[in-house]
This record gives sequence, structure tokens and C-alpha cells, in this order.
Amino acid sequence: MVTKDFTKDTKELIDNLKGICASYGLGNDGNEFKIITQVFLYKFMNDKFGYEVKQLEPKLKASESWEQEIAEYTDAQYEMLLMRLSPDSAQLKREHFLSNLHNKQNTEEFAKLFDDTLRDIAIFNNEIFSVKTGTGAKITLFDELSNYITDRSQRDNFCRAVINQLVNFSFEKIFHQKFDFFSTIFEYLIKDYNKDGGGKYAEYYTPHAVSKIMASILVDKPVNNVTCYDPAAGSGTLLMNLAHAIGEDRCTIYSQDISQKSSSMLRLNLILNNLVHSIQNIIQGNTLLTPYHKVGEKLMTFDYIVSNPPFKLDFSDYVADLDSKQNHDRFFAGIPNVPNKDKDKMSIYLIFIQHIMFSLSAKGKAAIVVPTGFITAQSGIEKKIREKLVESKMLRGVVSMPSNIFATTGTNVSILFIDKTNTKGDIVLMDASKLGTKIKEGKNQKTLLSPDEEDLIITTFNKHEAVEDFTVVVSYEDIKAKNYSFSAGQYFDVKIEYTDISPAEFETKMTGFKTNLDKLFAESSGLEIEIKKQLASLQFNV
Repeated sequence: MVTKDFTKDTKELIDNLKGICASYGLGNDGNEFKIITQVFLYKFMNDKFGYEVKQLEPKLKASESWEQEIAEYTDAQYEMLLMRLSPDSAQLKREHFLSNLHNKQNTEEFAKLFDDTLRDIAIFNNEIFSVKTGTGAKITLFDELSNYITDRSQRDNFCRAVINQLVNFSFEKIFHQKFDFFSTIFEYLIKDYNKDGGGKYAEYYTPHAVSKIMASILVDKPVNNVTCYDPAAGSGTLLMNLAHAIGEDRCTIYSQDISQKSSSMLRLNLILNNLVHSIQNIIQGNTLLTPYHKVGEKLMTFDYIVSNPPFKLDFSDYVADLDSKQNHDRFFAGIPNVPNKDKDKMSIYLIFIQHIMFSLSAKGKAAIVVPTGFITAQSGIEKKIREKLVESKMLRGVVSMPSNIFATTGTNVSILFIDKTNTKGDIVLMDASKLGTKIKEGKNQKTLLSPDEEDLIITTFNKHEAVEDFTVVVSYEDIKAKNYSFSAGQYFDVKIEYTDISPAEFETKMTGFKTNLDKLFAESSGLEIEIKKQLASLQFNV
């Protein structure tokens, strides 16, 4: 009940912050995203700091106001307290506390004090919380948020409204919660932000069911000290599910995404889910053109890779750079041609699949969302990739998902599972397209899988069970014989039902068939005569 009520209260806080933005002319503005997520993060960090120092100092925990109690510390005592915090914890000066801003909100130029406080927190924690770009520049935690209010006379009031909304709310009761709680909060927090003008967040968010299935199939036994990577990370939903399945303290996250907004979302997701130690590995940049994660001059390889790459995107500006001798091994199947029209329909996902295959460690595993058409294409780059997966004996299986599992696209999708240790075969091909319940989400139709259906997919796949009209378990030779098709339906047995009937029943059925045929032939003959008659009556009019 505590978590249910708190989830409700947290969503109400988010809605209230959005209401403040709307009141000051920022409703559905592109900058609203930055304000909401950064204010939310500031409040979370403030409360997490209070929670952690209370664990270190019993007298702070017993105090009615830990901020007032800590104000009595000498500078040396406070410095010692900061040194005792976890290396992954936010470091706050006493003037950074939310209570300090609340007490000073009636001072002149309060907006400047607000911005200066957030900027100083970012500088003070730059080494822990900064996201890097591909060139090494650092993207700090906070912007000067009041500057998004164009009317300077309203900036102080805006910042006061934000602070007053935060001061009556506390995260402290739920810091013992884990991924499932914060994933719900995070989903709600970002749900309205995709493009600059607002809208849905499909480019950043993979449905929970898809993420859960990918992680649960990849991580089918306990592992420790492993690396996890997403080359097109978005908000990090896939990585968070994967880390949760492994254990947040038993893995290190690596990512790259060309979008600064995505990188900021992923950073927030890592902070919420106790994965701060991986923030240094979040890179904003072009994965295909300038992959960042390397060991020396060679690309780094990873134990687990998850990806829901963009399917169609114009990358014609750097095709020549990708199609080079240097990239020959990485893009072994080739680069899609640049069409004369509709360059935005270039199949960029085929490049990502090849990059992922190249980036797997010797025992690496991967799960990739692909268009279902990929698994049966009879030529081109698609087939070359499938052939490579079979000939290199690194295919684990495919799950074909229900239509509209993504509400914002009508493209049917499948999940491709790769495992470099699956040399003996035993490949699972699953047709889960008939599962799920269709609902309306706005103007779009969406298919939802129930928890039982999610578990059915995961359990059946991991047990390598063959279930009639649902799964088949095949060998590499079986797949070669089917022209490298990864579609389960092409391997299902065609069943002919036999029914025992008597000679009299057989004769009755045959008589019925003959009678029906005679009737159809008679109708056909009459229709033929009528058509000829109509044709004969046609005349040419000048």
C-alpha cells in the first residue's frame, strides 16, 4: 500500500510541475522536458543525500530536522561526513539543500540563486554525474532552468512555485525500493516527451513486456562482473531491465546514442536505479560512424548487448565513411544503397545488427528488436546476416511478437537472440503473434501481453520446448534446408486429419459433391451464354 500510494503521490508531483510550466507559458514546450526532469532529479538527489547521511549519523536520523542539525557541524565535521559517503553518492554543500532555497525564496533575484545552486551542484559532482560526448566534452547535470522563462519579470515567481511544490514531498520512504517501482515512475516522468514540441516518447521507450522478455531470456542463469551495452540506448529501458535481471551491483553499463535528450534520460534512469557507477560510460555520439568504447584501437566487446535500433533513418551523409576498408569486417554484409527518393527509409537497423555482432565478446549474448520481414527476406543484406549467424553458429532463436506491440508503429517486430556459445544448435523459433489483447491508445491500436503471457514466452523459450503452433526447436542444418528462414511458421508440421467413416457415409458425401458441382457447372454455362449475348448487343457509336 505504501508503494501504491507513493506512486500516486509521485505522479501527482510530476503533474503539478507540468502545471507550473503550463502556467508560465511552457506547456508542451520543448524546454518543459528539461525543467521537469531536472527539477525532479534535484529533489531526488536532495532527499537521497538526507537519507544516506542519516544512515551514517544516528543523531541526524533521530532529529526532527536533519538539515538544522547538520547546520551545527563545523566545516571539518561536514567534510568528514562527505568523505564517508559512497563514491556513487551525490555530494551536496549545505547551501545546496532544498530547505535552504525554500528559506531564501523571498530574497531578490531568487531565480539567480536557484540557477546558481543547481549549477554549483553540477560542478561539485561533475566527475560522477556528467555524460560525455564522443569528443570528450561533458554534459553537466543541470541547465539554468529559469532562463527558459522568456519574461524575466516572472522568473523569480516561477522558481518559487517550483520550490514550494517540492518542499512538501519526500522520497525518503521508498529508497529501499528497486527497479520495478522506479521504472513505473520513470515511464510516467518521460511519457510526454519525444520530439521538441512534445508528443509521445516512442523513440526513447521500448514497451515493458518486450524489455522484460529480452532480459529474462538473455539472463537465464546467475552471472557476475559482466558488461552490458546498447549502441542506440534511448532512455535506457532495455539496459535497466537487463541490469535488473543480472543485479545492479554485478554489471557495468555502457551505451551510446546520438541524441543528447536520450543521454540525459538515460543518466536519470541510472541514478534512479542505483547504477550511478556506470554514468561515466554513457556517451552522446554517432555509434556507427564514431563508436566510442574501445580498448586501444580496437572496438570494445561486451558480454550482453540489447538494442531496439531505429528501423528506417537517413544516414546518407556518412555512407561513404561507413563503406570503407576500415569497416569491412564490422559491416561484413554491406551497407544499404542510398535511394533516389525517401532517404529517410534507409534500413539503418541492418547496420546496427552488424555492429552488434562485431561487438560481442567470445561468450557474448544479444537481443535485438527487428522488423519481422528481416527473418524471411530471400536476398540482400538481410539474408547475408542470417547466413552469417547460422554459419558462425551464433543463433539462439527468434520470437515473433504480436502486431502493434509498439503502439506508434504498424510494423510487425520480432526479437532476434544471438549467443556465441550456442555452437551445437538447439535453436528456438517462436510465433507469439496470436498472444495479447488489443486496446486503443489514443488514436493508435496497441497489443498488451498479460504477465502470464510474458512468462509463457520466457519459460517456453528458456526450456527449449516445442509446442504445437507456438514453438519449434531446430538445428543449424534444419535452417539451412529452409533457405535460412528464421520464421517458426515455416517449420510447423502440416497436419492432415483423418476421420473413420463407413462406405455408405462416403457414398453420401461423394454424391453431395457431385450434385453441387453439377449445379455450379449449370450456373456457369448459363452465365457464359448471357455474357456472349451481352457482348453481341454492343455497338460502336460515332
